Amino acid sequence: MKVKKKHNYNLIIGCVLTGILLLMAIIGQFWTPYGETEMNAAAKNMGPSLAHLMGTDNFGRDIFSRVMIGSGNTFLVALCTVAIGAVFGTIIGALTGYFGGWIDEVIMRINDVILSFPSILLALIFISLLGGGTYNIILALGVLFIPSFARIVRSEMIRCRDLDFVRSAKVMGAKSFRIIFVHILPNTWVSMLTAAMIGFNNAVLAEASMSYLGLGVQPPQASLGRMLSEAQSYLFNAPWYAIAPGIVIILIILGFSMISEGLRKIS
Repeated sequence: MKVKKKHNYNLIIGCVLTGILLLMAIIGQFWTPYGETEMNAAAKNMGPSLAHLMGTDNFGRDIFSRVMIGSGNTFLVALCTVAIGAVFGTIIGALTGYFGGWIDEVIMRINDVILSFPSILLALIFISLLGGGTYNIILALGVLFIPSFARIVRSEMIRCRDLDFVRSAKVMGAKSFRIIFVHILPNTWVSMLTAAMIGFNNAVLAEASMSYLGLGVQPPQASLGRMLSEAQSYLFNAPWYAIAPGIVIILIILGFSMISEGLRKIS
């Protein structure tokens, strides 16, 4: 009797949804129906139509074009933020988890202090010191993501360092750094990918929040969060102005969440 294979629908749907949005964002970096800052006084606050699929804003700019470009900026911030957090967090977590000792205790206590504060609050403090802009928000969020990745990798190191395959590598004369980065880390890829997907979600929300407050991506660059902020005054006259970027933010978060849930089922 054949056992029916269960499909991981969360992972499949999440990858498809995220892939479509990512493709739209990539295309937006090279081509859009209208220019990012192209204004048309005769087409202010027009509803969705064949000419403007998501309508226009209060300056007559095409919302669909700005959503395409804004999505690209959001993905860029999320990718760079998670990359910074993952690289430095992995190095710190791997070394402290494998070697332990007083350095491990000190670094983990610092991690606990950082994680005890709301990330948005700390990001606001960093941005207020560094100033707004795409690169500053990437730096601020990237630094704040290091502790969460370090904690996850440290836990995996502690779990794996006394397993048989690690002991065998030690007996065969493998050096500590080879054991850490060649033998142990490849066995933590599911946990790392799951953490990365959660990190992407948090980065998208943080970028949208910072841009909504005027501290993230700066004009004339398009930003989903800033578009939501600008649309507040037109919720009744032109609701599509807020609906379009809002739905895209929700779909990005939904896609990453479904991928994360799918990866959990694999593990």
